[in-house]
Amino acid sequence: MERGFLVNKKKKIMLLITAGIICAAVLLAALAAAGKLTGDQKVSFVKVPDTKIPVDIEEDVIPEYKTLERALACCVDDDIYVIVTRGEKPTSGYGVSIAKVTLEKEDDKTNLIVYADFKDPEEETPISQIITYPMDIVKTDLKQLPDTIQMRIQY
Repeated sequence: MERGFLVNKKKKIMLLITAGIICAAVLLAALAAAGKLTGDQKVSFVKVPDTKIPVDIEEDVIPEYKTLERALACCVDDDIYVIVTRGEKPTSGYGVSIAKVTLEKEDDKTNLIVYADFKDPEEETPISQIITYPMDIVKTDLKQLPDTIQMRIQY
């Protein structure tokens, strides 16, 4: 009688494990489908060196936005640029770099999500007492400006 009890118990355990695996697979499939429904797509980009910043950005965009902490996009000569500014900082040692850019499409609207890595000066590092305006500029492979832009900050 004891052997039959163990066999039934093993069957129940195997049944529970199988049900758990099936539930996990269904959940993963649902999450993957939800990610595809939002239309997330990675946007390719290249960093623009300080010496290659287009004149329109240097003269019109940077002066207006350098004191703000934000992400923005602009079109120059049919190329779409993404700019992240950190605002005015009282010392050296602050930095920003664009880590990733994705595009979400929903209801015929596009939302550009810019992932920015922020760097603050380390406490042990000597810093200069000089006002700085950290920013990063990249040229994307986008063909048109997005409807909205959202910045996600990472330290």
